[in-house]
Amino acid sequence: MEYLSPSKRLSKRPIVELNDEMEMVYKFKLLLPNGTSVGLTLHEPGAKMSMDEFIDAIKHEYFRTINTTDPGKMKRKVLWRSKDIYIEDFSGLKFRKIIPFKHFKPYKCHTLWLHDGANEIADTFENMWDLTPDTELLKELPDAYTFETALADLIDNSLQAVWSNEPNERRLVSVTIDDQKILIFDTGPGMDGSDEKSIVKWGKMGASLHRSSRGQAVGGKPPYLTPFFGMFGYGGPIASMHLGGSALVSSKTKESKKVYTLRLERDALLSRSDQTWRTDGGLRNALEDELKESPQSSFTKVEIFEPKIRCLDAFKLQCRLKDIYFPYIQCDEMSATGKTVRPIEFEVNGDDLAEIEGGEVAITNLHSCNGPEFVIQLRFSISQSSASTSLGSRALREANARLRCVYFPIVEGKENINKILEKLDEGYGIAEDFHTFCRVSVRRLGRLLPDARWGRLPFMEPKQKKGDKAQLLKRCCMRIKCFVETDAGFNPTPSKTDLAHHHPYTTALKNFGNRYPEKENDTHVEIYRGAKALSILQVEKEYQDWVFQMHDKYDEEMDGGDDEPVLVVNPCNKKGLGISSDVVRVHKVIRRKGASWRSGQKVKIVKGAATGCHKNNIYATLEYILLEGFQGDVGGEARLICRPLDLPDDKGTLLSVTDGNASLDIRGSISIPISVIDIGKFEAINDAEWNFHLEKQRQKAPSTIDVLNAQHCQQLELDGALPVGAPVCAGHIPPREIVAVVRPVNFSSLSTSKTLDQKYIVKIDQEMYMKVKFSCDGKDCEDGEHIYAERVQPSSRKGFHGLYIFSLESKLPLFQRSGVYSFSFSANFPGSGDKRCEEKVIVKSSSKVGKWELVNVEKFLSQDLSVGSRLPPLSVACFDVYGNRMPFTCIPKVLVKLDMKGRSQIPVDKVKVELSSDKMTLKVKDMMIESGDIDKVRPDYKSTLVISSQDELFFFRVSCQVAPGPLCRVRIQCSNLDGSLLPGNVIDQIKLEMLDAFGNHVKKGLEIHVNVDGFCFQDRAGPRRKVDDEGCVDLSGLLRVSGGYGKNVSLSVHLDEKLLFKKEFHVEKRELRTMSTVPEYCPAGYQLKNIVFEVVDAKGVVDEAIHDEVKYGQSHTLTIKSGSLEIDGPVHYTFRHGRCTIPVIKVPSGQNVFHFEVAHSHHPELHMNFKIHTLQGPKVEPSEVIESHYSDVTFPLLPDSSLYVPKDIHSLVKSIINDEKDLENDVFRIGLRIGNHEEKLKMLNDRKTEIEQDIYDLQGAIMEPKLSNQLDYLVNGKELISKRIEREGDTAAAVICNLSKTNQFLESQPYLKQDIVGIVALLGTVNDITISRLFAEYLGEDHMLAVVCKSYAAASVLEKYENDGKVDRRHALHAAATELGISINRRFLVVCLEGIRPYTGEFESKNPPRKLALPDPLLPTGEIPHGFLGYAVNMINPDIHYLHIRTIAGHGLRETLFYLLFGELQVFETRADMERAHSCIKHGAISLDGGIMKGNGIISLGYREPEVCFPVFMPEDPMDFATDTTIENLSQIEDKKLELVSTNDELTRESRAHGKAVKKFQKKKEWYKKLMDYKEPLVRGTQLEYKPNNIKEEY
Repeated sequence: MEYLSPSKRLSKRPIVELNDEMEMVYKFKLLLPNGTSVGLTLHEPGAKMSMDEFIDAIKHEYFRTINTTDPGKMKRKVLWRSKDIYIEDFSGLKFRKIIPFKHFKPYKCHTLWLHDGANEIADTFENMWDLTPDTELLKELPDAYTFETALADLIDNSLQAVWSNEPNERRLVSVTIDDQKILIFDTGPGMDGSDEKSIVKWGKMGASLHRSSRGQAVGGKPPYLTPFFGMFGYGGPIASMHLGGSALVSSKTKESKKVYTLRLERDALLSRSDQTWRTDGGLRNALEDELKESPQSSFTKVEIFEPKIRCLDAFKLQCRLKDIYFPYIQCDEMSATGKTVRPIEFEVNGDDLAEIEGGEVAITNLHSCNGPEFVIQLRFSISQSSASTSLGSRALREANARLRCVYFPIVEGKENINKILEKLDEGYGIAEDFHTFCRVSVRRLGRLLPDARWGRLPFMEPKQKKGDKAQLLKRCCMRIKCFVETDAGFNPTPSKTDLAHHHPYTTALKNFGNRYPEKENDTHVEIYRGAKALSILQVEKEYQDWVFQMHDKYDEEMDGGDDEPVLVVNPCNKKGLGISSDVVRVHKVIRRKGASWRSGQKVKIVKGAATGCHKNNIYATLEYILLEGFQGDVGGEARLICRPLDLPDDKGTLLSVTDGNASLDIRGSISIPISVIDIGKFEAINDAEWNFHLEKQRQKAPSTIDVLNAQHCQQLELDGALPVGAPVCAGHIPPREIVAVVRPVNFSSLSTSKTLDQKYIVKIDQEMYMKVKFSCDGKDCEDGEHIYAERVQPSSRKGFHGLYIFSLESKLPLFQRSGVYSFSFSANFPGSGDKRCEEKVIVKSSSKVGKWELVNVEKFLSQDLSVGSRLPPLSVACFDVYGNRMPFTCIPKVLVKLDMKGRSQIPVDKVKVELSSDKMTLKVKDMMIESGDIDKVRPDYKSTLVISSQDELFFFRVSCQVAPGPLCRVRIQCSNLDGSLLPGNVIDQIKLEMLDAFGNHVKKGLEIHVNVDGFCFQDRAGPRRKVDDEGCVDLSGLLRVSGGYGKNVSLSVHLDEKLLFKKEFHVEKRELRTMSTVPEYCPAGYQLKNIVFEVVDAKGVVDEAIHDEVKYGQSHTLTIKSGSLEIDGPVHYTFRHGRCTIPVIKVPSGQNVFHFEVAHSHHPELHMNFKIHTLQGPKVEPSEVIESHYSDVTFPLLPDSSLYVPKDIHSLVKSIINDEKDLENDVFRIGLRIGNHEEKLKMLNDRKTEIEQDIYDLQGAIMEPKLSNQLDYLVNGKELISKRIEREGDTAAAVICNLSKTNQFLESQPYLKQDIVGIVALLGTVNDITISRLFAEYLGEDHMLAVVCKSYAAASVLEKYENDGKVDRRHALHAAATELGISINRRFLVVCLEGIRPYTGEFESKNPPRKLALPDPLLPTGEIPHGFLGYAVNMINPDIHYLHIRTIAGHGLRETLFYLLFGELQVFETRADMERAHSCIKHGAISLDGGIMKGNGIISLGYREPEVCFPVFMPEDPMDFATDTTIENLSQIEDKKLELVSTNDELTRESRAHGKAVKKFQKKKEWYKKLMDYKEPLVRGTQLEYKPNNIKEEY
């Protein structure tokens, strides 16, 4: 024995007879005491099983399923090992020790109740019932549900249930409705947990057996009361969920002791994510009131909570339900005696519907006549060939219907149908009148189909068109209603409110009586009346006879008049009188509808009242009233005899009596039925209205001349209508003929109809004259140019008379010049005088453009034109192909170029184009030439301005002179003078180029000021200079350097006191230094001898050019200045080849400090200051002077200097030693730092070389020749798009493109290169230029220029804000824009990839390009729309350089960015294809010919050429770029490039740090050397032993 989990259970099996060889399988539904339920299936368990083993099986299944259903929900424990545990079945049988399987049928599901002995026992069980429907049934759900149709579906279930009860059992259907709940109770057989009567079948769509009973309801006896309404199997659950939020179904069978419950929760069912509908259920005892209502103790109760009821009219609902189920409530045909029986007890809110007085059916029955009904029986069947392709069921092959025609007579002059409508108008909501009253109602199996309110069936239409009885038959047929009763062979709509519209039986029923049925209809109809078979012609004949029979017996038009009638026997012209009887009574006074009507009364017969009154109201005089037959006869007609207003009295009806015999001749009068009074279309009028219409009748004399329009001429089959309604274009073809008519006085423009009416055309024999003139300005055509004239006589055409037809064929050309053509018509009519008419045809210019011309070129040429300034505006006129000036239809795209004598063309981009208010003149203004090529046409500056349309079909050329703009900047031409200037030098080559803002040299003769500082002019012209022929100021050989060594000299240019240019130069630096050591301490009175000075350049090299040669004008001497020396005047020491020696300088005595200055006599910047501390001591003899080790310097030292050492000399020596050590440590430390920098630089350079080699190798791996060419094409396309984006200078996209292009990301904002993915327009490619343009136009410029970031964090730092919320332009992306000279002046979109909700469906392939597996759109027919090309999201591919981009979750650009932008946008070939597929377009669509349809009813019209599109990339084999290897290589290349950028940045920083360290090392080294040079003489002078450490040059 084994038990299976539900996942391993057997599927449904057909019922079979058991034999010994079959496997025994038992299925159970176990209800556990903690409110849960489990299913258990046992295979071959044997004859019995112990309780412990059975409990173990339940326990195992429970713990397996409880972990998969809702593991987080706490439930009470089941006492599996309780001593009081037992099993109970639905009949109350309890099992405690063993489970004998003989009590259970195999292959059936049995419900068992487990008791564990605890007091807490649940009566509701989770997921007890599985209501998961067949998915095919979901396709059949009704489109619309109303409260009534949903309630009727539930009542249908109850009605079918109680119908199966035994005759002695109660059949009750009770409905209770209030604001809290809806309750439907029936006493049917009920349901339980067994397979045969499972309550699941009520709640599970498609599980009900009612549909299988349909065949039993085909055939039988009318009215076919067999309520097997089930067709679709979803009435119960769908209807209950429509009526309320939840439902509780309680049901009990006779056999079960418990009531089984099933609970439906709308929200719970709809929120299930596991594609199953499981709902709770339970068991309980029957309530006392339930058993009271159902004596047989079986019932079903449906309770719907939270009902969707706004305003309930209980009585109206009762009447409506009574109408729907009337034959089941009371029926006369189920009893052999004809007695009314009640098949079903039907209660609504406690009221028995049989006792409710009301409803359309009851009211209709009340007003029908008691005469015989016209009843026919129809049997429908399908031909054998058609039936073979169907399901083969009897229900489909056969259907039956009974048609009962009931007559509703007119009584006492009032239609009974009107009486019915008056009753129904009192609250039944039926808005119909006598003519629109429902003439056919349909019941299926006795149930009314509420929406089947048809007009008359074809056989009910009067077939007789002519004859005395035709009008009578037509009126009588309006008094008949047909009640159709059908069996189950007819299919209803899903909501069961009408017959299925396209079902062959429905079509055959609606066409019954049609003599020309559809050829493709294979339905056969058999007709019976009683037991007699009839043909359709026989039916029509018998039906017509029955109508006349009912009219004769039951119609009562009226009995008599209010005066004595005149009896006329065998009147003549019965047809004209509208009667058929041989005897007629003639009255002059009658009373009808509460009013008295008399002979001679003036009346109005409203249009449409009767035959002959369809077009207009008729004003007439009532003459007589005719009544057919003798006094007291039934069925006679009543007629009104009236004389129309335009009929003279002597032409009216004549009633004469001769010798007692009366005769009646209607002559020109008319006869109408008396029923026109009842329907309100026969009205009495007063004298004023009568006289008004009488006056209108008199107005028939000629009044005006009128020209017929095109519609009237077409009726006459003439090509003759002047286009006077609206202006026509030049070149319009004139009509071959035009027709004029004479209108009567009563004609007005409002009288004009679509068709000609002879009554508005006067027939008169008089000629008419026509003349044609033309005026170009249209102001006075009388003085215009004469073109043509003609006289004609009236003629006839197509039965119309009085037509004046003028021929225009082969006359002079008309309608080619724009202006006004005047057509004048005149005629003289006797008694009416001259009549004139003038029609004007306004001709405007043609839409075909012929040429463009300038209209103000003289004014343009009279003004000076220059680069950078706005050119004078130009006015352009447009002329059509006939030479007429025409308006511009739109502002065209105008191209302006400047032709430089054929050498080049300069586009003029800054152009503003606008139209004048009358659109006749195109103004091209604000033109600005911004070019640096004007020098090509120097010196005359002659050029040609070319203005053309975008397609260059229309253009013109204007010769002009465009001079350079004003002086804006200056460019200097000279050799590199920095570092080579020396005082006194004359600059041989220097030229100043005078340029405008665009780099053009300015015109000759412009005067400027050249100001110099440190220079002087060699000529006498001074600073005022004029521009020469070449646009320059040549200063070659005119400037001499007057500044000193190491000084900055400058040259500047001013125009009108405004500084335009300034250039600074640096005179070479020279330094005066001494080669001898001047001691810091020296005894007073001693002499410093042979002190050598030299002038050196910046490199320390002696400048030998400093040489005193007076005769050559070069004076280089050295002077000594000091306040302590007694020198009479300056003493000059000459320089020889850069050196000067001062023989002796005596240190004065009497001073502690001796100051003196040595300076160049002409260049004071070359000077040195000295400070010597004098040591006072005994006088030293000259013989005691000891010479210095230096060749040119001697220091006076004492033999025993220790005797003369100052007191602080020891501190001085100690300071010298400390300074030396500090400097030595600093130099050593800096040297180590330089070594570290050099090692790191070497490592970075090696890494850079390695990365560049890796990039080269990776590119070589994917760059086959074919792929390389394609990638080059892509790169060029992207560069073009990038340039267009850069032109959008005030956008964030332009900033990003410029930064990316120049690699100038700011170090302070590293996110700009790390977290920005790119611009939308550059992240995708398409394979067609048309698609590229359409995609860009659909998205719009804002989305195309959107910035794509990786995350919200990256997007949030793109912009900073000030305290007041304004954008802070000093930080983030705005700071980067400022550095590039760009300002972001508009909002911009930022897309965050991590924030996009990605597409989560399937893909067409796991490999790139990973297109989304979106389902094709389907039309209602199930077909894919014609012209559907695919989804936009699959027609754009991520750029190959961005295929590696992934979000953290692993989503690429297609399923994130492009799915966000395009969604499920569909692409079609043409607009027509897109419009035909409108029903299946959800998220918008575009077509290749420019159609754009967005979601929610938005359509984009017009045309725009987007500036920024997606790059077009058409690889020969897209898979070459979609392989994993290629994508991986491209990803690695991008990573390597990022690594290379980082390495270059680090290399730059390290080089900068290295340079700083080297400079610092050199500075420390120089300080060390200076210190040693400065301290060494002092140390030597004090006889201290000093050994300086060597400075290491290597570091």
